[in-house]
Amino acid sequence: MKTVMITGCSSGFGLATARYFLEQGWKVIATMRTPQEGLLPQSERLRLLALDVTSQQSIERAVADADAGDIDVLVNNAGVGMLNALEGVSPEAVREVFETNTLGTLAMTRAVIPQFRQRRSGTIVNVTSAVTLQPLPLLAVYSASKVAVNAFTESLALELAPFNIRVGLVLPGRSPATRFGENAQRIMGEIPEAYAAFSQQILHGMQDAHAKVTRPEEVAHAVWQMATDPDTPIRLPAGEDAWEMAGQRR
Repeated sequence: MKTVMITGCSSGFGLATARYFLEQGWKVIATMRTPQEGLLPQSERLRLLALDVTSQQSIERAVADADAGDIDVLVNNAGVGMLNALEGVSPEAVREVFETNTLGTLAMTRAVIPQFRQRRSGTIVNVTSAVTLQPLPLLAVYSASKVAVNAFTESLALELAPFNIRVGLVLPGRSPATRFGENAQRIMGEIPEAYAAFSQQILHGMQDAHAKVTRPEEVAHAVWQMATDPDTPIRLPAGEDAWEMAGQRR
């Protein structure tokens, strides 16, 4: 039985991905800052672990947990949103975004590589965003944190290939069904007055009921494909809007 460890499983993409891997018969180590019973179906193949990806001690404790056992696939999904003009973002908020989205992904990856390398097998899937495929306003900080992970992933894939370790990216589009907006509002701060009219235009466009979006289940399927199909390209969009943005980039 194979084992997947997924970060950020309290909601959204992580929760959907954990549920999907359980349905496929895998052992699932679902991590979140504060484990919550009842979010996922009860199963002897499910293990809930407390994990804060911004804490090295928390990462080491989770990866070394005796009940975790050997990990076959790591899914770096934990992340926070950020929507604001750069002038309106505090230095503290910028650091929080990068510590979670970028440095947390690097730290989690570094923690599992030794066991993957020793076994000469393993897969790492990093969930970033389709905003890295097309420039969008009010997302400069968030996009930068995710573009960094894209570059990291593509370089890492080359250095781990000799050890038979696969590394890939899943690029979701906008997903109103997740808590991205809620997370973004928590740390985004006030949009500066000079950008008020412009930002209202952008936010109004995001509320279009007919706009193409990404469903969490589509991300779960993309992560599954990246984890199980070695012929999958290193970048895999997830969601109708993400595929459209990928096409525009080409």
